[in-house]
Amino acid sequence: MQTLVIEDDEVIGKSLKKGLEEAGHVCIWAKDGRSGQELAFDSRLDVIVLDLMLPDVSGITILKQLRDRGVRTPVLILTALGTVDERVAGLEAGADDYLVKPFSFPELQARLTAITRRSRQAPTHVLQVGPLDLDLSTRRVTRESQEIDLTPTEFSLLEFMMRHAGQVVTRKMLCEHLWEADWEGVTNVVEVHVSRLRGKIDKDFGTPLMQTIRGRGYMLKAE
Repeated sequence: MQTLVIEDDEVIGKSLKKGLEEAGHVCIWAKDGRSGQELAFDSRLDVIVLDLMLPDVSGITILKQLRDRGVRTPVLILTALGTVDERVAGLEAGADDYLVKPFSFPELQARLTAITRRSRQAPTHVLQVGPLDLDLSTRRVTRESQEIDLTPTEFSLLEFMMRHAGQVVTRKMLCEHLWEADWEGVTNVVEVHVSRLRGKIDKDFGTPLMQTIRGRGYMLKAE
């Protein structure tokens, strides 16, 4: 399990790194808020252990930035701040669990196992086709880390095509999805929306994802 520890206390940081690595984790230790902030956005992380009172950038700030940007990596707050109000503030900011110092390492390990298990069991909110990501919770669309601005209709159209990636999607299917009507239509409204969407997700990138299947419809497919 890839674990990031953001902790400025030298003794606690060393102890956590040693204990987690002995337990089989790949542990990265950030000793201040600034470096922890940069590392926390790594999509390969399985879990983050986060102190709140950090130099440069507070733990709460880091946590809020993660959640505001749609990063769902499980976070365990590990701090000396243990009042009810402080616990509530940490959980409301997006933490998955909260443990107060001093702590028992076996309890910390058990809590990390629990929150990562819950994360794996939770339904995904991100659709992915090759380099294209669509986050249903934040309504953000990115390709190769570049954000793509879509209208609500374009977002709905892309979501439908991503859910049917690798399959031919007909004009009638798109009409029924977008307007909830069994209607083929006589205008080129579907083609217009598809063309605009294609321009946004493919135009500035090397490999096209949107394909026209002549006489049948469209397909979203990564090489």
